[in-house]
Amino acid sequence: MASDPIAELVQLFARLPGIGERTAARLAYFVLGTDPHYAKSLAQALEHLHERVRRCELCGNYGSRARCEVCLDPRRESRVLCVVARVQDLNAIERAGGFRGRYHVLHGLLAPLEGVGPEQLKVNDLIARIGSEGVEEIIVATPLSVDGEATSMYLAQVLKPTGVHLTRIASGVPHGGDLEFTDQITLGRAFDGRREL
Repeated sequence: MASDPIAELVQLFARLPGIGERTAARLAYFVLGTDPHYAKSLAQALEHLHERVRRCELCGNYGSRARCEVCLDPRRESRVLCVVARVQDLNAIERAGGFRGRYHVLHGLLAPLEGVGPEQLKVNDLIARIGSEGVEEIIVATPLSVDGEATSMYLAQVLKPTGVHLTRIASGVPHGGDLEFTDQITLGRAFDGRREL
C-alpha cells in the first residue's frame, strides 16, 4: 500500500516549531492548491538550504558568504559586541534598529542537564575577538531564563580578566521570553537600561 503523500507532508510540517497538526494540514493543503511551480521552488529552496547558507566565520551569523552582512558593514561599531544565544535573537535586535555594533552568536546556552557545557559554545572565539578587534564593551543579550542567566554569569566570570567593559541587557525583556518574540520598544528599552555584570 502506497503511503499518503498529504499525510507525509502534514507530518513534516508538524515537526516545525510552533506548528500544530491543524496548521500543518492547512499548510499542506495550501501548497497542494497553489501553482505547482511554487511547490517546486519551495522544495528546491529547502533542498539546497544547507549548501547555500553558511555561518559567518567571524560572528556566527547566517549568510551566503564567509562573512555576514553585519560584519562586512564598515559603518558598524567594531569596539562593541553584542553576545546572543541564537541568530533569531540577532535578527530581533536588528529589527529594533537601535544597536549599531557587531555581534557574537553562541549558538546555544549553558544547559548542563542537556549536555551543553562551555565547550559547546563559541566562548574561546569571543575571547580571541576581544584582543584582535580591540573590543571595549560586550553587551550580553542572552534570554532572561535560567539557562540565559547561567550563561551570562559564566561569560562574566571568563571575560572579567580581559578588562573589557561588560554589560547585560535590562530586564525589559520578560523572564523566560525569547528575544525573537519581544516587541521593538521593549527590546530598545532593554538596551538603554543595560547594567554592569
